[in-house]
Amino acid sequence: MAEPARALLTVRGLHKSFGAVKATDGVDLELAEGEIHALIGPNGAGKSTLISQLCGEQQPDAGSIVLDGTDVTAMPAHLRARRGLSRSFQITELCADYTALENVVLSLTLKTGRAFGAWADPRQDAGLLVEARRRLVEVDLGGRADVCVADLAHGEKRQLELAVALAREPRLLLLDEPMAGMGGEESARMTALLLGLKQRYTILLVEHDMDAVFALADRITVLVYGRTIFTGTPQAVRGHAEVRAAYLGEETTC
Repeated sequence: MAEPARALLTVRGLHKSFGAVKATDGVDLELAEGEIHALIGPNGAGKSTLISQLCGEQQPDAGSIVLDGTDVTAMPAHLRARRGLSRSFQITELCADYTALENVVLSLTLKTGRAFGAWADPRQDAGLLVEARRRLVEVDLGGRADVCVADLAHGEKRQLELAVALAREPRLLLLDEPMAGMGGEESARMTALLLGLKQRYTILLVEHDMDAVFALADRITVLVYGRTIFTGTPQAVRGHAEVRAAYLGEETTC
């Protein structure tokens, strides 16, 4: 019998309140190394607040976050990034006046500690340019390297944001609604890209596109009112009565 994959991320009893609102209410979560783990739930379930706590952008009121065996609960965001945690956002955050290639180069310089405007311009660094072009090819944007971000289609911007995240060589990739605002063809393209990353990266995927979730996820955790009500395989989630009542049956929130 094969050994079970070790946990790369373990979250226990995570609490975060804003006044009387409990955004996360004792959340437990575990990601196995190499899996795509989807986090789903109705709007306002606390998904983005949980992601922000995992990244270090918000501090939990209680509970623990362990990344690759190290307790990072009190660790600031930039140190978690150095330990291999990278994320994308619901709303694309790219430098609109830079080209696709320059955006990836910028991400690479953040990883290495270099910066634009230094004596030696990183955009002229042959090694960085080769690596940046490789990341663009990885997300099917090889032919769009010299296009300004402002001129990219919405789906291409989401692909570029993925390349920017991958440039940091993450151990754990947090994707916050990567299909947001996409049409059917763009969503299918992004789903195919993420399938190509499967087992190469550990991914926590927050997504409302349930076709994408069921196509990609090894396991799914359902969050409702800040609580994890179920974790299981896609097949188990589909057949779970409480999940259907709380989320899958509510078409207005999917």
